[in-house]
Amino acid sequence: MKLVTYIRNKSSQLGIIHDGKIWALKDLDSSFPDKMRKFLFAGEQVMEKAKNWDAQIKLGKVEKPFTLESNVILEAPVPQPTSCRDGYAFRQHVAAARRNRGVPMIEEFDQYPIFYFTNHNAIQGPGQIDCMPDHFQKLDFELEAAIVVGKKGRNIKASEADEYIAGYMIMNDMSARTLQMEEMLLNLGPAKGKDFSTVIGPYFVTPDELEQYKVPAKTNHVGNAYNLSMKCWVNGVLVSEGNVADMDWTFAEILERCAYGVDILPGDVIGSGTVGTGCFLELNGTGLLNDKNFKPQWLQDGDIVDMEITGLGKLTNSIKKVNTDFSILALKKSN
Repeated sequence: MKLVTYIRNKSSQLGIIHDGKIWALKDLDSSFPDKMRKFLFAGEQVMEKAKNWDAQIKLGKVEKPFTLESNVILEAPVPQPTSCRDGYAFRQHVAAARRNRGVPMIEEFDQYPIFYFTNHNAIQGPGQIDCMPDHFQKLDFELEAAIVVGKKGRNIKASEADEYIAGYMIMNDMSARTLQMEEMLLNLGPAKGKDFSTVIGPYFVTPDELEQYKVPAKTNHVGNAYNLSMKCWVNGVLVSEGNVADMDWTFAEILERCAYGVDILPGDVIGSGTVGTGCFLELNGTGLLNDKNFKPQWLQDGDIVDMEITGLGKLTNSIKKVNTDFSILALKKSN
């Protein structure tokens, strides 16, 4: 099942999407919650009821009215996550980034998965991303996959953690690198370099939709893994390509760490971390390492970013510079 949050009649709606058509859950059954957060908190029984409707839709047996996807504005599938974390699961990305900085691969990467909390109030879906002038000091995309937690849990073992995953999405962890690197000199962050926009969408895809793509996890790892091609284009030019199956740490293992000594809740969003080649920071570093005349690239006002992951759809955003001269970089105190 694929779910979307979208604007209809000037209000936000939750619906099932299939073959370019959207059925509002409320139109299918008035007892359904009309918001994703309420839907997830309603529990597994409500999720199964929605999946039954989805099965009937796919069989062409539903005569309820639908709306064309082309006639609505899609929002983030989970517009108000309970929280938002981002992992660090792709060894290729970590190793390349460290190599480009002239430092060795950190051995702790292979010992345990890590994550950070980002701003769950800055979640966006398809469409325009408003960026402040300081964000354009090395503005970057990050190509990722993400999961949505479907039920409350605590101290979950990785062998059981996939049962807590309600859905999958594309994630673009937008990054303002100058702000990020500035604050991380103080060994804290990332914060201001990340908290202005995290993009998810366009669809919320339940695990059963991805069953055909399932592959074994990497050696000595536990949890579901999927052969899903990941691509990113900037202004129509392919700049990044990877695969969800390249995750060294599985989402199940990341969830195990997230839930240690604390509750995870329905609506929590957790990103995979950046796939290898999945951002300009890495691509620029590799380019300069191989060619001193390489010209680095960063996102600019007016750029179009398209991300696509097999089974999860295509997420499109446009970059827009806010018309202001306000700068927090200019507020730094002199020594």
